[in-house]
Amino acid sequence: MKKDFNGYYGKFLQPASQYLNPELAHRVGVSAIKYGFFPSEKFTDPKVLDTNFLDSKLNNPLGIAAGFDKHGDAVNGLKNIGFSIIEVGSVTPEPQPGNPKPRVFRLPEDEAVINRYGFNSEGHDKVYKKICNIDKTLLDNCLLGINLGKNKVSENAVQDYTLGIKKFCDVADYFVINISSPNTPGLRSLQKKEELHELLTEINKTRNLVQSTKKIPLLLKLAPDLTIEEIKDIVSVITKKESKVDGLIISNTTIDRPLLINKTFPNETGGLSGRPLANKSTEMIRNVYKLTKGKIPIIGVGGVFTGQDAYEKILAGASAVQIYTAFIYHGPPVITKIKSELAELLERDGYKNVNEAVGKGVK
Repeated sequence: MKKDFNGYYGKFLQPASQYLNPELAHRVGVSAIKYGFFPSEKFTDPKVLDTNFLDSKLNNPLGIAAGFDKHGDAVNGLKNIGFSIIEVGSVTPEPQPGNPKPRVFRLPEDEAVINRYGFNSEGHDKVYKKICNIDKTLLDNCLLGINLGKNKVSENAVQDYTLGIKKFCDVADYFVINISSPNTPGLRSLQKKEELHELLTEINKTRNLVQSTKKIPLLLKLAPDLTIEEIKDIVSVITKKESKVDGLIISNTTIDRPLLINKTFPNETGGLSGRPLANKSTEMIRNVYKLTKGKIPIIGVGGVFTGQDAYEKILAGASAVQIYTAFIYHGPPVITKIKSELAELLERDGYKNVNEAVGKGVK
């Protein structure tokens, strides 16, 4: 691999990847990371990026969001290129193909993507085997999250999620309950107060049964399209003992279509991610941080392309940050870019680590 990998990537690989069909480019990207085609990151995380999250010490607060490595193929590779949090999935109990193709659309002028994958998944058994084969000693100072989804034809959402807890409880560092994808019919209704209370209560019962020694943290991933009243209802549920969660991921993709420059794909059905989601997700982080009085850790995701974008989410209340669309467009070099810029901003403002800055922009 070339010595100046970032320059080589920007000049040749990145433009070439944009000529490929988006879903094929996605698959090629995962394979390239899996087989070590990209060199390990040379950047050493400065001390100011130290992050304490979910009782784990991380060298930096940056993660890859669910949806990139859906089937657990490239976990070690993602760690090697600089991520501290790797989230696999969404994984459904039974294998399912997802929605018909085409189902991914690039909107480069907007630095955005619309997808309607629909939880295409190899299923619990196959993904579990892959995760079991990972050498966990290579994942020091790194969190491996398993993002759980439900099968499209399932009549019993509660069972689908509890099956995931049972299946992955010995390999996950944290679980995510994904009830906010817009691409599975009826899924977002699980965010309603009564349904959410029932779901989380049953999941917590299952966690108590299967996790005798170490209780694996449970995170809930929320949609950015919730009203403030709906958010208040969710907060009331997740702060009750029987239905509590250990963290939140804010946010999933949006069904909103803000003023987009791209005129080819804006009306495609699916979830919009990337730059147009940035302010919306940051505002939601700020609101939830206030409503929970900062007591429930948040992973911020949505439109993070720069260190400044990550910093804004941290100041709004996020303890860690994930990227997806920036990685699709800019590849591995964007990881070092975001981390180095974030480190400069933290140092400029006198913070010794990431945790000191969390929520400092909330009035």
